[in-house]
Amino acid sequence: MNGPAVDYSVVIPTVGRESLRSLVESLAAAVGPEPREIIVVDDRRGGEDLPLPDLELPLRVIRSGGRGPAAARNAGWRHASGKWIAFLDDDVFTTADWPARLADDLRGLDERTAASSARIEVPLPEDRRPTDEERGTARLATARWITADMAYRRSVLAEVGGFDERFPRAFREDADLALRVCLAGYVIATGQRLTRHPVHESGPMASLRAQRGNADNALLRRKYGPRWRQRIGEDAGLLPRHALTTAAGALAVGLGAAGRKRQALAFAAFWATLTGVFAARRIAPGPRTPGEIGRMVSTSALIPPAACWHRLRGELRHRHATHTSPLALLFDRDDTLIIDVPYLADPTEVRPVPGATEALRMARAAGLQLGIVSNQSGIARGVISPGQLVAVNTRVEELLGPFATWQVCVHGEGDGCGCRKPEPGMVRRAAAALGVDVDRCVLIGDTGADVTAALSAGARAILVPTARTRAEEVDHARRAAIVARDLTEAVRLAMAGPP
Repeated sequence: MNGPAVDYSVVIPTVGRESLRSLVESLAAAVGPEPREIIVVDDRRGGEDLPLPDLELPLRVIRSGGRGPAAARNAGWRHASGKWIAFLDDDVFTTADWPARLADDLRGLDERTAASSARIEVPLPEDRRPTDEERGTARLATARWITADMAYRRSVLAEVGGFDERFPRAFREDADLALRVCLAGYVIATGQRLTRHPVHESGPMASLRAQRGNADNALLRRKYGPRWRQRIGEDAGLLPRHALTTAAGALAVGLGAAGRKRQALAFAAFWATLTGVFAARRIAPGPRTPGEIGRMVSTSALIPPAACWHRLRGELRHRHATHTSPLALLFDRDDTLIIDVPYLADPTEVRPVPGATEALRMARAAGLQLGIVSNQSGIARGVISPGQLVAVNTRVEELLGPFATWQVCVHGEGDGCGCRKPEPGMVRRAAAALGVDVDRCVLIGDTGADVTAALSAGARAILVPTARTRAEEVDHARRAAIVARDLTEAVRLAMAGPP
């Protein structure tokens, strides 16, 4: 655990939990390099001063006005002066050597690594099955970018603008920040330090109140597209099923009020079946006590309409939210991803351009969908066969990883098709295949035809000139698109969104 000193500040947003004092005392007594400062951000709207201990470490308290954890963390890191900002929740328990473990996690990280996340442990009862609320808290241990213990470079926070304060709850604001950091071309490392996050009793209606997070999901969908869950590492949500259950219940009530009893009973039975299955799935892994079963049955009936209501509220609230980040990157193949060999037919001759592997890894880490749009007129000319084209493209994926769509035009220049670049056909087909709007796509290529095809389709374009790119093509790209020095810079510029 020895090594160069690590310059870090600790930021703890709080709503005044009693556990805050214990956390601060444990940090003061811990083994390892001391923080430059501990900044406690009081996010209560008012009240008495926080009961904090007197420490030898520099400790400051600032107020953020009760605007939520995103705003509180922003206030904290903007007041901090350390190179690294270690965010801790006010209810976690750190180990006796947490500073030393943090320093070990941060030492040696390269400049493209923006953050280090801790391993989160949620203690569950050993003498019984966990309740629904305990299982919900336990999911923090597998969350991809949980900010209960996360250290960020201060320079990166400044570059991306910190947390998005449109997220008012301790929900999704951490995933949103991490995804924006990845879209800026950085990576997030998983550290070895261990932090414990306890389960708090939040009352029998906690799962119902949690449905307010659906409004925040609407903002994520607006910012990152319909595949936002996959991009932050989550499985598909339950909202479609909740919408079906809510619709069945509403139809049962409406038909009953209209006097159509038979249809009303049918929809009521359908609603009861969906609700019963939902309740059973929540009851089965739990302790199955009468109290827990009663809570699961009652909240299972209320959660679907509550989830739909909050999602609708979020969609309306965030309907004008900006959505500048790309959802998909499309690439020309030859001289963009692989070194160009005219009418390439031999898979053994496939060689990636320098930096291609790392650039694509960076894009995949940000959850972007990747596709290829490529003119291959060698088929029309009879120079290569369809089988040889497939073999070459298969080799490209073996070397560079999978692509979600391949759009290939096999026509010649005089065939009059609408797909051969500079025509926009392949770009539009790629967007449709990926299920994204074409204006959320960026095409990266090495010719003016790539730029024209992208712009004609409504996508963004980035030109990466090679020795064979004509000067007039570069001039046109400088006026109408973006010119990058190499593929790595092109991917970073694409991920950052339009200038």
